[in-house]
Amino acid sequence: MAGQAALTVGAEEEFLLVDPVSRAVSAQAGAVVAEAAGELGDRVGPELTRYQVEVRTDPHRSLADFAEQVRSTRAAVVRAAARRGLRVVSSGSPVLGQVSPPPLTAGPRYTASAATFGALDDEQCACACHIHVGVPDLGTALQISNRLRPWLPALIALTGNSPFWTGRDTGYASWRTTTWGRWPVAGPPPYFESPSHFEDLVAGFISTGSILDRGGLYWDIRPSHHVPTLEYRVADATTTPGETVLLAGLIRAMTATALQATTTGAPVFRPAPEMLRAACWRAARDGLAGQGIDLDTGRLSPAVDQIDQLLSWLQPALKEHGDADLVNTLWSRLRATGGGADRQRAAYQRRGRLTDIVDHLDSSITASD
Repeated sequence: MAGQAALTVGAEEEFLLVDPVSRAVSAQAGAVVAEAAGELGDRVGPELTRYQVEVRTDPHRSLADFAEQVRSTRAAVVRAAARRGLRVVSSGSPVLGQVSPPPLTAGPRYTASAATFGALDDEQCACACHIHVGVPDLGTALQISNRLRPWLPALIALTGNSPFWTGRDTGYASWRTTTWGRWPVAGPPPYFESPSHFEDLVAGFISTGSILDRGGLYWDIRPSHHVPTLEYRVADATTTPGETVLLAGLIRAMTATALQATTTGAPVFRPAPEMLRAACWRAARDGLAGQGIDLDTGRLSPAVDQIDQLLSWLQPALKEHGDADLVNTLWSRLRATGGGADRQRAAYQRRGRLTDIVDHLDSSITASD
């Protein structure tokens, strides 16, 4: 990056384990994590349910190096699952299987969550792709969050990949977004007036039992509670490695652009929270193939046009990081093939078989883009 070091970027990806015959989710995460740890070490671990496996990349300054690790990590998990007679899919929601209530991973935190939040945990067999971008301090992270809140609906539409839930089409591109919105502290973050405003809110959430700890801040953007990054939690698990790379490249450019605007003191666009919430809902319902709410005008416009607008805004930052060619190419391919939800539905419509959706996801998790 010209003039300064490129911002670091990393990812946490959550996957579902499925039985190769029934294609239903399989509660064997413990065995697969143990198997994969021989190759990935502490970059693989469990999640809330025993249907899920989480993997993590290292922080990278090169998007090409990040892309290579995303692909190699996915391949390692696929190999580990195969040795246990299982498949791995990257979908925001389970296509087949009875998951409510899900088998929870053993441990004090998950036990405490179930005791505190009850049936909210029942629909959390949902998988996300979290992108981390390195930031210098809490104050900077909060100012970036304030500036990027209006773009959350576009990211939801871009990554919607959870249209089916245990055997039925939900009518949403991202049903995961809808289920996560039920938590006490979730969805678009508030506008933060200062670091002390943020800390006061967190203290209030903890003291009232609204969250167990800082890890329970489920906002779509949040300062990470364990690493010096701004964590973007808005996206469904992405079908292919290339979609994760596209998301990471966009988010790093968004962060850099917002950081520059903060430095120059550019005004912050503050949409009404009610309209921002509505825009996130509409993006979750329609995904990339539909209409989204333009928060500038309050009117509907095609989601792909909003992504094009986002890309146009980000071109200077993409070029500075050396990511423009890769990100623009990946977006052109996704625009042509349709979003994850669209491709899941297309897989189903060919023969009307839910198992075909799982097979599509299975064949795509390590696909070349």
